[in-house]
Amino acid sequence: MSRLLVSWTRSLGCLMATCALLLAPPGVARAAPAPPPTYVKYYTVPGGSEEAVTDLTGVAARFLADPDRADEVYRLNEGRRQPDGRALTAVGQRLSPGWLLVLPWDASGDEVRYGLLPADTPTAKPGRSPAGARVAGCVDAASGNNAGSPWVDPELSPARAWPHSTGAGALVAVVDSGVDGELAALSGRVAPGSDVITGKARADTDCLGTGTAMASVIAASAGTGSPGPPVVGVAPEAAVLPVRVVADATDADPRRTALGIEVAVSAGATVVALGGYAKLTDPAVTEAVRSAVAHDVVVVAPATTADGTPAAAQEGLLRVAGVGPDRRPVLAYPAGGVDVTAPGLDVPTLGVGATTPRSRTGTEYAVAYVAGVAALVRTALPGADAVQVARRIAATADPGVRSSPSPEHGWGMVDPLAAVGTGPDAAAEPDHAGSGTWPALLAAGLGLLLLTAVGVFGRRARRLTRRAADAAVLPEPVEPAALPEPVEPAVARGVLP
Repeated sequence: MSRLLVSWTRSLGCLMATCALLLAPPGVARAAPAPPPTYVKYYTVPGGSEEAVTDLTGVAARFLADPDRADEVYRLNEGRRQPDGRALTAVGQRLSPGWLLVLPWDASGDEVRYGLLPADTPTAKPGRSPAGARVAGCVDAASGNNAGSPWVDPELSPARAWPHSTGAGALVAVVDSGVDGELAALSGRVAPGSDVITGKARADTDCLGTGTAMASVIAASAGTGSPGPPVVGVAPEAAVLPVRVVADATDADPRRTALGIEVAVSAGATVVALGGYAKLTDPAVTEAVRSAVAHDVVVVAPATTADGTPAAAQEGLLRVAGVGPDRRPVLAYPAGGVDVTAPGLDVPTLGVGATTPRSRTGTEYAVAYVAGVAALVRTALPGADAVQVARRIAATADPGVRSSPSPEHGWGMVDPLAAVGTGPDAAAEPDHAGSGTWPALLAAGLGLLLLTAVGVFGRRARRLTRRAADAAVLPEPVEPAALPEPVEPAVARGVLP
């Protein structure tokens, strides 16, 4: 039996060594990539203002509604060098103008900013783009930084989807402030549209600039924008239908939004993109969305709501949240009210009459991004209806480390290439196919190895058992029993007559 145990132990050792080789990561180990820049909420301490807070207690009270959280703010900023060369070293320290204070994630307020922490404090406010400069009294509601952020294109790269679809033939309605029809990047692809406010039949001018910026994210053509990287839309050959429901920086009347959706459907739009002024929780808007989907129109809308109540989910409707490169939302979206996410931070856009890109932040730009993806899918899969298009965009979104939708991010970040990829099965899990191949092959190899090992163990066990039987001591031979004496026949003994 000892030989049998030794043999089994040796075989198991071989099996463990083989498993270790199979489980070892293939190739040469590489250094981990550098972590991406951290996007944070922060506050710049102003100077010369009576309303400026001068200590952390005031910061916590204003932006966190809890002065006792001053210690939490201190821990986020302790020892970090400020633009003037000094640093925060005590909770009660007086704050200097120009200091940059990182805030907790739940901070809120008009002075709270979200993005990369500036290296130094600007000496003047950034200039505004003259959006609507050709129209007296226009207010630029779509201003932003001059330099476009480079993260959106490398992250999702919609150009990879263009061999499958460029959006040619799709008509995307932008229900917002109108669209600048003379913008070079949209030349020849902006319909006259409709102005719901005045009842006029044209909305191909823009006063606010938000509608034009959304249209550039959806459908701007390549080769525009200098200096700096050009703004290229997600669907660069789609057509745009402008529908104006707002003319100034105030909330749009929900009845106008509902009417704008109806106008877009009547004009033949296949995708409707609602701007940041839309209120999905209003009954009139809800009914208009339902009617649009019934007429085979995909509706893309912001997930934001005024009271924090999630808008009801509807088939054919995509509720969108804007996120940054770290996948963190740019606003506090209601839990359970998000279907997908898209870039909403530092998104390169074009304003009214603009030839250079400007990065802007807002949920409406995430909506525009998803609307562009919907235009790609509508032309790549002409047989799919509105419900199927919305489902496909959600099913091919990247959930990150999750395997199911979450209340904050829904199904995850939209993926243009996966959404238009050929074959529903291939597109349904675009990023997990490669990762699933290696475990499957490994499992098959281990299974075959185990079956082989069992066979080897069985043969060895039988061989050793036979040897043990042959070497065993046999019992002493038993003497055969003595046979009885032969009996003579009766005739020979003279017994019979």
